[in-house]
Parts: sequence; structure tokens; C-alpha cells
Amino acid sequence: MGRLEKTYISKDANIRLKEYLETEGRNVQLVATEGIVDRYISNHADVFLCKMGWDDSAPIFYATASDLGPYYPQDSAFNAACTGKYFIHNLSITAPALLKSAEELGMTMVNVSQGYTKCNVAIVDENSIITSDPSIIRACADFPELDVLEIEPGHIRLDGYSTGFIGGTCGRIENTMVFNGNISVHPDFAKIVDFIEARNLSIKWFPEYQLTDIGSIL
Repeated sequence: MGRLEKTYISKDANIRLKEYLETEGRNVQLVATEGIVDRYISNHADVFLCKMGWDDSAPIFYATASDLGPYYPQDSAFNAACTGKYFIHNLSITAPALLKSAEELGMTMVNVSQGYTKCNVAIVDENSIITSDPSIIRACADFPELDVLEIEPGHIRLDGYSTGFIGGTCGRIENTMVFNGNISVHPDFAKIVDFIEARNLSIKWFPEYQLTDIGSIL
């Protein structure tokens, strides 16, 4: 057997997600930290890792404790949404190493006011994203090739907060968008499925438990 590609998820992710990823041949890496950021997001992969695209060939950057802080916006320096073609973040708070890499990779920079960008963005392919955040939608409108599906906010669990966000529930694994929980009860489920399938991708979710923000599947 060849080298298994790594997938990063929170240690708090549901066991059904972990088991599914392993059956798909992924080397599952569980993220767990203490005392660096707020405890409710301390195990979120998208707080501590930034993947510069959706596929397995994309470079991944790992934050150290000195790169982050306990409060916003210091805790979101690595929370950029990177499609491979577009680098979407509040560029005033982005970690310098990420900005440098994005420029070297020739990525198009999209400046948004939202620091928790990856939390709020599901990356479907290099030109397609899903979000409920109005500020991200407005900023992306300046880039006609960037397809944005706007969905209703809420309907996502995130312990310690009133709601979670769509980007934190999911990730693309090869040609499948995988959602952590039951996305079929989201009011925009049909739109989400149509958007994904229109790009010749499939969708996987878990009806056994609530759609939950775990800091992305990276």
C-alpha cells in the first residue's frame, strides 16, 4: 500500500466521520491543543492549519503558539480560505508566512472583513465556494470567475456559541464533499447539493447526528 494522504480533523469530531475517512484510505490526524485559543475552538484544524488549496498536493502551513493569541483577531491569523486559485482572508491579520506563500503561488488575493474566513467558507473547487457571510459575498463579487453560493446562516451546532458555520462542517476529499453531520435538514440543502453536483462532485453526510462545526475537514 502506498502512502496514505493525511486528513486533519478535531479530536472532538464524531467517530462516524473518523471511521468514514479511514475507510476512504485517509491517514486521519486528530487536532488537540490547550491554552492557546478559546477552548471551544482549541481543537479546530482551521485555526492551526492553513491548506493552500483543496487537493492533496496543496501546501499546508502549521501555526505555532507564537503565531496565535487567545482572542480575536489573533486567533484567526491562519483562518484563510484558500481554493488554490484564490486566497480569501482579512489580509490585515493574515500570518506573514501565508501571505508570502500565496504571492509565490500566484494566488489571487481577496480581502474580506471577516477574520474567521475558513470557518465561514466551504471550498468546493478552485472557483467555487459556499458561505452565509454577507461581507465575504460582497468582496467576492469583485471576482466574476469566483462562484459563490449564498446560504442561510445558522442551523449548525458549535459548542460554546450560538451557531457554527458551513466551512467548519466540511471538506473536500478527492471528488466528494464530506459534511460532519446531517446537512439534509439545512433549509438550503437542495441548493447545496445542486451546487456541488453541478461540479461533478458527490456529497457525503451523516444523518445520525446534528450538522456540527468542528473547524473544517482539511
